[in-house]
Amino acid sequence: MAAAAKTVKSVESGMLRDGCGRVHDYLRIAVTDRCNLRCLYCMPSGVKCAAPAETLLTDDEIVRISRLFARLGVVKIRLTGGEPLLRPGISGLAARLAAVSGIHTVAVTTNGLRLAEKVRALRDAGVRGINVSLDSLRPERFRRIAGHDGLARVLDGIAAALDCGIQPLKINMVVMGGLNDDELLDFVELTRNSPACVRFIEFMPFPGNPWCDAQVVPHAAMRKAIESRHPLETVSGTVRGRVAKEFRVPGFRGSLGFITPMTDHFCGGCSRLRLTADGSLKTCLFHAPEFSLRDAMRGGADDGDLADMVQSALKGKPRAHAEGAVLVAGGGRSMFQIGG
Repeated sequence: MAAAAKTVKSVESGMLRDGCGRVHDYLRIAVTDRCNLRCLYCMPSGVKCAAPAETLLTDDEIVRISRLFARLGVVKIRLTGGEPLLRPGISGLAARLAAVSGIHTVAVTTNGLRLAEKVRALRDAGVRGINVSLDSLRPERFRRIAGHDGLARVLDGIAAALDCGIQPLKINMVVMGGLNDDELLDFVELTRNSPACVRFIEFMPFPGNPWCDAQVVPHAAMRKAIESRHPLETVSGTVRGRVAKEFRVPGFRGSLGFITPMTDHFCGGCSRLRLTADGSLKTCLFHAPEFSLRDAMRGGADDGDLADMVQSALKGKPRAHAEGAVLVAGGGRSMFQIGG
């Protein structure tokens, strides 16, 4: 036990720093691989979801890992999926994580279908930020992209979150050329009278999704389309690890962000680690190697052993991800299995 305690302390003193000198203080935890939508870029048709319950991390295991990462310098946790609001007791789990010493922020990323009914409980549990995935404001197109109806429920969820005072409230749109890129100005309008931040995300390749280079709309092209109607001003202030290039339309309450992994990657400032629903640590969304903290815990590993695993994983984190065509051929898991 003394050796284990010494190991944890030594990692603490250097924080979670990889071989490129990047400090990691943000952990994204997938709490389920299940989803009540089947978005074409996230969960390809024919791919099985809903892993056996015994393979997923329990609440106690998630809390234990979160306490360890907090001791190692993590200050922010985001709960993802699949769809995290499908996990039974999600508000109770969020409350336990919000109570972990050293964790300053607990946030959630959701597709919004269950948000209206759960947002007050999430807020009361200590959730301080919610991201909602929404790729079209047109019902028929929403169905085509998401595989199901539900646009009205998502919009109700966004309204309920704003009514509850959730801040920040971010709306994430994956922009796909020839499919929904003609809605950019409609999404900008969401920020006219609302404090929400709408973020436009370049289409990313994952195994089985219909990605192709021609469908990637570069953020420069998005900006040009928006600036044909509205001037944009830069949102001042920088936050370490922030991935979005942020702007606002003068006079609008909300803001806009551009997330540019394909045309202007932000790997040099990456501060994120990811934990899959079945307990594997990933140091990069696109980097295939995984490290099973679940198996280590269930095999009797103490926190010192787990800290060593985390530090070993960080040493192998790449300086930057590969180009899109290489990523398509590289294998790995689909987005819903990783947690985004």
